[in-house]
Amino acid sequence: MSDNKALETHLQELRRGTVVLACLRLLAEPGYGYGLLENLQQRGFDTDANTLYPLLRRLEKQGHLTSEWNTDEARPRKFYRTSLAGHRLARALTTDFDAIADAIAALPVSSEEN
Repeated sequence: MSDNKALETHLQELRRGTVVLACLRLLAEPGYGYGLLENLQQRGFDTDANTLYPLLRRLEKQGHLTSEWNTDEARPRKFYRTSLAGHRLARALTTDFDAIADAIAALPVSSEEN
């Protein structure tokens, strides 16, 4: 595996768990899937629709998101919002994420080049 491919694989794994937290935090304000997808990408969370929509359905099924259909426009859209349980989860995940980031920042960085 090339160095670039290996790096991309590891970055994808590193970001995968953070997308849940990002969605929960961004959906404190109601949003629909495509708008959320664009918002995530603008903020550096490279996510595709095939990942995002199943994630939204799973979070809703778990009670971390609520949803409602907006039929005011020509094309109905399903709007999601973080539930009370989702806000609690987001706070817990943020606390843990911050602790992990601090722990990683405290680790020595190798200066060796191979």
